[in-house]
Amino acid sequence: MDVKFKTFSVYLKKVFKEKVYRVTVDAGFTCPNRDGTVGSEGCIYCYEGSEYNREKRKKSVREQIEEGIEKAKKRYKAEKFLVYYQAYTNTYASVERLKRVYDEIKNFPDVVGLIIGTRPDAVSEEIIRLINSYADRYLVWIEYGLESPHFKSLQWMKRGHGFSDFLHAFNLTKNYSSINICVHTILGLPTETKEEMFETADILAAMGVDGVKIHPLHVIKGTLLEELYLNYPFPLFKEEEYIDTIVDFIERLHPDTVIQRVTGEAPEELLIAPVWCNQKDKNRLINRIRERFVERGAFQGRLCKFC
Repeated sequence: MDVKFKTFSVYLKKVFKEKVYRVTVDAGFTCPNRDGTVGSEGCIYCYEGSEYNREKRKKSVREQIEEGIEKAKKRYKAEKFLVYYQAYTNTYASVERLKRVYDEIKNFPDVVGLIIGTRPDAVSEEIIRLINSYADRYLVWIEYGLESPHFKSLQWMKRGHGFSDFLHAFNLTKNYSSINICVHTILGLPTETKEEMFETADILAAMGVDGVKIHPLHVIKGTLLEELYLNYPFPLFKEEEYIDTIVDFIERLHPDTVIQRVTGEAPEELLIAPVWCNQKDKNRLINRIRERFVERGAFQGRLCKFC
């Protein structure tokens, strides 16, 4: 099927001329929104992790990379890898510690890229300079969890930062052209209208972000969001509504922006709602989004105001 948006897999294939697989690691970092610096409970949807994730955290970063590479080689016959520092805030430490952690990728000649997930209020000039130092040898991405540019939504999510923090981090990072910037966004927040969600897309298009990860709001067990949802129910996207909304959203993005994710999901035993965010249904949902683009004659950038 001729997909009408720029996927991360196609982007990587163009860069490396072959398939490249992500190896996700947990480097043992915490978060300023959990340790009392900004907050102590985390964001409203923050999930501490399964028993599997807790066991994973007991292993060193090097062990996690090694195991991830071996599994991908056996399952996918992969030869090239990106190491993704994903859990919590992966710039929230001293530069010395960060360098020790990031340097672990140098022990693996098959690693060709570095991805760092973080918050926009947890970077500095010195940290960005350190991350940029890897760009002469690796493909480098930094992922900022914005979620929404709307203040009322950031408050509702208990994010502990504002849009101004994101703008500061974005502009700081843009000074280093070798670092690619991916932005996380959430659709379906009860604080936002469709028009405000589309305004988020317009803002990202105007800023010229390199990549976007788009997630539907879904409720997971053991989170503050579960408590709120069960006690004060609010509407969540139905599957059809989300499919149409994300097509509308992507049509407003710049055509050069890489769409790294189009959904979020959880294992059945952890998912409260909506049921279509079940991990087992991920591929089916992605295929339905692709089909909707074709059915509507839609394509990324068609409604972009800043192209």
